[in-house]
Amino acid sequence: MVDTTRSFDPSLGPTAAAALADDDLDLGPPPPLKQRVWQYAKRHPTVMIGFAILVAMALISIAAPLLASDPLELNPIIRLKPPSAEFWFGTDFLGREVYARVIYGGRISLTVGLAVAVIATTVGLFIGLLAGYIRAVDAVVMRVMDGLMAIPGVLLAIALISLAGASVINVIIAITIPEVPRVVRLVRAVVLTIREQPYVEAAVSVGTKLPKILWKHILPNTMAPLIVQATYVCASAIVIESILSFLGAGTPPEVPSWGNIMAEGRDYFQIAPWMIFFPGLLLAITVLAVNILGDGLRDSLDPRIARRM
Repeated sequence: MVDTTRSFDPSLGPTAAAALADDDLDLGPPPPLKQRVWQYAKRHPTVMIGFAILVAMALISIAAPLLASDPLELNPIIRLKPPSAEFWFGTDFLGREVYARVIYGGRISLTVGLAVAVIATTVGLFIGLLAGYIRAVDAVVMRVMDGLMAIPGVLLAIALISLAGASVINVIIAITIPEVPRVVRLVRAVVLTIREQPYVEAAVSVGTKLPKILWKHILPNTMAPLIVQATYVCASAIVIESILSFLGAGTPPEVPSWGNIMAEGRDYFQIAPWMIFFPGLLLAITVLAVNILGDGLRDSLDPRIARRM
């Protein structure tokens, strides 16, 4: 029989509440991991679909040396060959295999997207926690963030790359800077709500130090929206990298990426449309998969939506 008379202190917070409930209710051993994954997949199929597509894209890009020839190998004899059994995606105006260039180009786009998402969310989380909890920092930081958000991200990236030069690292830095303010505003909004909760006020009243309050009581509650935001940052970074490379302000021409592959094919679109079609198709599939993953994570991590599913 369950003991329903046990009292609960609301100042303990949601984590302690869940632990107290687990102590009171003898639910038996948890189901096996395989069963839990299958149940999660049935409840949130979009998460699994998006994740599976991204994993497939990543594995193909990693195994590019085993799946394709040298993307820089020139062979003018076979220039502008249409897709066939020998050349799956055709060849470009220099006789390079479009298939090999597209497979290798996925490495750049996925690397840039993942790196920007990790760096932007990490930096934005740190700044957002401080801005949301410390009022003196908030006034200064948010004005700087507002100023960065007032500048179009693509134009800011082009300006930074023009000053620093074209390279993959500079592209990552140039795309990360405009993405940080969006993460900061999200985290700040969550922190402003959480810091008024009774369990945070109780921690302050007993003299808990600021780093411990941020780490133990506030940070865990920002994870769900932050993970969802990270997927949107990743998708945005992949698109912006392709735009920059298409305009000639992204990765160097000798480094194949989906953007500069399409840029090279625009002059031959009428006679060789495959030079634009295949990199554009993989770009669209990848961005769609990231957005599907983000929507699925939002539905699964938001308790209000999860209860209705």
